[in-house]
Amino acid sequence: MVGLAAATVVVGAVLVTMGSSTTAASMSTRAPTSVTTSGQSAPTTTASAGAVARSAPMATVRAASATVGGVTETILVSGSGLPLYFYEPDTATTSRVTGELAALWPPLLANGPTARGAAGTLATVTTASGRQVTYNGHFLYTFAEDSPGIVTGQGVQNFFVATPTTPTITSATPSGTPPTPTPSVSVPGY
Repeated sequence: MVGLAAATVVVGAVLVTMGSSTTAASMSTRAPTSVTTSGQSAPTTTASAGAVARSAPMATVRAASATVGGVTETILVSGSGLPLYFYEPDTATTSRVTGELAALWPPLLANGPTARGAAGTLATVTTASGRQVTYNGHFLYTFAEDSPGIVTGQGVQNFFVATPTTPTITSATPSGTPPTPTPSVSVPGY
Protein backbone atom coordinates (compact mmCIF):
# COMPACT_ATOMS: atom_id res chain seq x y z
CA MET A 1 0.00 0.00 0.00
CA VAL A 2 2.84 2.39 0.84
CA GLY A 3 4.50 1.52 -2.47
CA LEU A 4 1.26 2.27 -4.30
CA ALA A 5 0.87 5.61 -2.51
CA ALA A 6 4.47 6.50 -3.32
CA ALA A 7 3.96 5.53 -6.96
CA THR A 8 0.91 7.78 -7.14
CA VAL A 9 2.89 10.70 -5.74
CA VAL A 10 5.73 10.04 -8.19
CA VAL A 11 3.29 9.89 -11.11
CA GLY A 12 1.76 13.19 -9.97
CA ALA A 13 5.21 14.77 -9.73
CA VAL A 14 6.11 13.57 -13.22
CA LEU A 15 2.89 15.02 -14.60
CA VAL A 16 3.60 18.38 -12.97
CA THR A 17 7.22 18.31 -14.14
CA MET A 18 6.09 17.58 -17.69
CA GLY A 19 4.03 20.77 -17.62
CA SER A 20 0.58 19.29 -17.26
CA SER A 21 -1.92 21.82 -15.99
CA THR A 22 -3.74 19.18 -13.99
CA THR A 23 -2.84 16.82 -11.20
CA ALA A 24 -3.09 13.06 -11.43
CA ALA A 25 -6.63 11.67 -11.40
CA SER A 26 -7.84 10.00 -8.24
CA MET A 27 -7.73 6.23 -8.30
CA SER A 28 -10.94 4.31 -7.69
CA THR A 29 -11.00 1.96 -4.75
CA ARG A 30 -13.19 -0.81 -3.49
CA ALA A 31 -15.16 0.19 -0.43
CA PRO A 32 -15.38 -1.62 2.89
CA THR A 33 -18.03 -4.31 3.12
CA SER A 34 -20.53 -1.94 4.70
CA VAL A 35 -21.84 1.13 2.92
CA THR A 36 -24.44 3.34 4.51
CA THR A 37 -25.84 6.72 3.72
CA SER A 38 -28.26 8.90 5.57
CA GLY A 39 -31.63 9.54 4.02
CA GLN A 40 -30.72 13.22 3.73
CA SER A 41 -29.23 14.93 0.75
CA ALA A 42 -25.47 14.62 0.76
CA PRO A 43 -22.94 17.19 -0.43
CA THR A 44 -22.08 16.75 -4.08
CA THR A 45 -19.31 17.91 -6.36
CA THR A 46 -20.16 18.08 -10.05
CA ALA A 47 -18.15 18.42 -13.25
CA SER A 48 -18.96 17.92 -16.90
CA ALA A 49 -17.35 14.63 -17.88
CA GLY A 50 -16.62 15.84 -21.40
CA ALA A 51 -14.68 18.87 -20.17
CA VAL A 52 -12.73 16.88 -17.61
CA ALA A 53 -11.85 14.09 -20.03
CA ARG A 54 -9.59 16.26 -22.21
CA SER A 55 -7.24 17.18 -19.35
CA ALA A 56 -7.14 13.98 -17.29
CA PRO A 57 -4.26 11.56 -17.97
CA MET A 58 -5.91 8.70 -16.02
CA ALA A 59 -9.72 8.67 -16.08
CA THR A 60 -11.75 7.40 -13.12
CA VAL A 61 -14.55 6.50 -15.55
CA ARG A 62 -14.04 5.72 -19.22
CA ALA A 63 -15.96 4.26 -22.13
CA ALA A 64 -14.94 0.83 -23.43
CA SER A 65 -16.37 -1.90 -25.64
CA ALA A 66 -17.65 -5.03 -23.94
CA THR A 67 -20.00 -7.91 -24.63
CA VAL A 68 -23.19 -7.58 -22.59
CA GLY A 69 -25.75 -10.35 -22.98
CA GLY A 70 -24.10 -11.53 -26.20
CA VAL A 71 -24.09 -8.04 -27.78
CA THR A 72 -21.01 -5.83 -28.11
CA GLU A 73 -21.73 -2.33 -26.83
CA THR A 74 -20.00 0.68 -25.32
CA ILE A 75 -20.16 0.69 -21.53
CA LEU A 76 -18.56 2.64 -18.70
CA VAL A 77 -15.64 1.06 -16.87
CA SER A 78 -13.49 2.09 -13.92
CA GLY A 79 -9.92 3.30 -14.31
CA SER A 80 -8.80 -0.31 -13.81
CA GLY A 81 -11.17 -1.56 -16.52
CA LEU A 82 -13.92 -3.05 -14.32
CA PRO A 83 -17.45 -2.69 -15.72
CA LEU A 84 -19.56 -0.10 -13.89
CA TYR A 85 -23.18 -0.54 -12.88
CA PHE A 86 -26.02 1.50 -11.41
CA TYR A 87 -28.58 0.15 -8.91
CA GLU A 88 -32.18 0.71 -9.92
CA PRO A 89 -33.60 1.37 -6.39
CA ASP A 90 -31.06 4.20 -5.73
CA THR A 91 -32.17 7.81 -5.94
CA ALA A 92 -30.12 10.76 -7.14
CA THR A 93 -29.14 11.53 -3.54
CA THR A 94 -29.17 8.17 -1.74
CA SER A 95 -27.32 4.92 -2.33
CA ARG A 96 -29.31 1.96 -1.08
CA VAL A 97 -26.41 -0.47 -1.41
CA THR A 98 -25.38 -1.49 2.10
CA GLY A 99 -24.11 -4.48 4.09
CA GLU A 100 -23.71 -7.74 2.19
CA LEU A 101 -25.00 -6.13 -1.00
CA ALA A 102 -22.13 -3.63 -0.85
CA ALA A 103 -19.66 -6.50 -0.43
CA LEU A 104 -20.78 -7.86 -3.81
CA TRP A 105 -21.26 -4.45 -5.43
CA PRO A 106 -18.51 -2.12 -4.12
CA PRO A 107 -19.10 1.58 -4.81
CA LEU A 108 -16.71 3.50 -7.05
CA LEU A 109 -14.95 6.07 -4.85
CA ALA A 110 -12.84 9.06 -5.92
CA ASN A 111 -12.09 12.55 -4.63
CA GLY A 112 -11.95 14.22 -8.04
CA PRO A 113 -13.43 11.89 -10.66
CA THR A 114 -12.55 12.33 -14.32
CA ALA A 115 -13.94 10.71 -17.45
CA ARG A 116 -12.83 9.79 -20.95
CA GLY A 117 -15.31 8.96 -23.72
CA ALA A 118 -18.39 9.82 -21.69
CA ALA A 119 -20.13 13.16 -22.13
CA GLY A 120 -22.48 12.88 -19.14
CA THR A 121 -22.17 14.59 -15.77
CA LEU A 122 -19.76 13.14 -13.21
CA ALA A 123 -20.18 14.04 -9.56
CA THR A 124 -19.38 12.72 -6.10
CA VAL A 125 -21.75 12.28 -3.19
CA THR A 126 -20.26 11.96 0.28
CA THR A 127 -21.35 8.69 1.89
CA ALA A 128 -20.11 6.79 4.95
CA SER A 129 -17.59 5.04 2.65
CA GLY A 130 -16.18 8.23 1.16
CA ARG A 131 -16.88 10.23 -1.96
CA GLN A 132 -18.91 7.93 -4.20
CA VAL A 133 -18.87 8.67 -7.93
CA THR A 134 -22.12 9.27 -9.79
CA TYR A 135 -22.75 9.49 -13.53
CA ASN A 136 -25.83 11.43 -14.66
CA GLY A 137 -27.11 11.12 -11.08
CA HIS A 138 -26.63 7.34 -10.83
CA PHE A 139 -24.31 6.00 -8.13
CA LEU A 140 -21.67 3.76 -9.75
CA TYR A 141 -20.62 0.31 -8.56
CA THR A 142 -18.37 -2.54 -9.65
CA PHE A 143 -19.27 -6.23 -9.26
CA ALA A 144 -17.11 -8.66 -7.26
CA GLU A 145 -17.53 -11.39 -9.91
CA ASP A 146 -16.30 -9.21 -12.80
CA SER A 147 -12.79 -8.70 -14.09
CA PRO A 148 -11.58 -6.16 -16.67
CA GLY A 149 -13.46 -6.77 -19.91
CA ILE A 150 -15.81 -9.36 -18.38
CA VAL A 151 -19.44 -8.31 -17.69
CA THR A 152 -21.34 -10.80 -15.51
CA GLY A 153 -23.63 -8.57 -13.42
CA GLN A 154 -26.06 -7.20 -16.02
CA GLY A 155 -29.58 -7.44 -14.57
CA VAL A 156 -28.44 -9.22 -11.39
CA GLN A 157 -30.14 -7.96 -8.20
CA ASN A 158 -31.47 -4.84 -10.02
CA PHE A 159 -27.98 -3.72 -11.15
CA PHE A 160 -27.55 -2.63 -14.75
CA VAL A 161 -24.48 -1.77 -16.82
CA ALA A 162 -23.84 1.97 -17.03
CA THR A 163 -23.28 3.33 -20.53
CA PRO A 164 -22.26 6.75 -21.85
CA THR A 165 -25.96 7.28 -22.70
CA THR A 166 -27.35 6.31 -19.28
CA PRO A 167 -30.18 8.83 -18.77
CA THR A 168 -29.94 11.52 -16.11
CA ILE A 169 -31.92 11.26 -12.89
CA THR A 170 -32.39 14.44 -10.93
CA SER A 171 -35.05 13.71 -8.33
CA ALA A 172 -35.39 11.50 -5.30
CA THR A 173 -37.20 8.85 -7.35
CA PRO A 174 -35.49 5.53 -8.06
CA SER A 175 -33.11 5.48 -10.99
CA GLY A 176 -33.63 3.61 -14.21
CA THR A 177 -36.86 2.28 -15.62
CA PRO A 178 -39.01 0.13 -13.38
CA PRO A 179 -38.94 -3.54 -14.39
CA THR A 180 -41.88 -4.95 -16.27
CA PRO A 181 -43.96 -7.04 -13.88
CA THR A 182 -43.97 -10.76 -14.55
CA PRO A 183 -47.52 -12.04 -14.98
CA SER A 184 -48.56 -14.33 -12.15
CA VAL A 185 -50.01 -17.69 -12.92
CA SER A 186 -52.93 -18.94 -10.88
CA VAL A 187 -53.15 -22.66 -10.37
CA PRO A 188 -56.63 -23.87 -9.37
CA GLY A 189 -56.73 -25.42 -5.93
CA TYR A 190 -53.65 -23.66 -4.56
